[in-house]
Amino acid sequence: MFASHAGWNRNASWRETFCIFALLSILVAAPALLIILLLDSQLILPALSLLFFSDAMITALLALAKSGTATVGKISLWVIAGAFTMIGCAAAIFGEPDQVALLFGQTAGQHSDAAAADSYPSGRAAVD
Repeated sequence: MFASHAGWNRNASWRETFCIFALLSILVAAPALLIILLLDSQLILPALSLLFFSDAMITALLALAKSGTATVGKISLWVIAGAFTMIGCAAAIFGEPDQVALLFGQTAGQHSDAAAADSYPSGRAAVD
């Protein structure tokens, strides 16, 4: 009786591990494929950076929800969240600031109102 219960528990752990692996794979692969197919080539790195940061957040929340037993095989979900964060950082480092500005719909040369106010002589801002 005890052996059958131990075998069932092992199978449940395998099923749970497979479900977590499938969920994390879908969270990465499907959006990454859409990013590569739909975005311009100069916007891919900033978009992938955002994707991996959001996947890291989801994985960390999943690890937090599972509390002490958050492992996939022998790898902790916290380690996977850290790996997603590192990949997101690498994509952000290799990307250019102008690409990030284009991703968010701004032009790279556009300045804020505060910076425009500083450019007037004698510190006076223009009155509209």
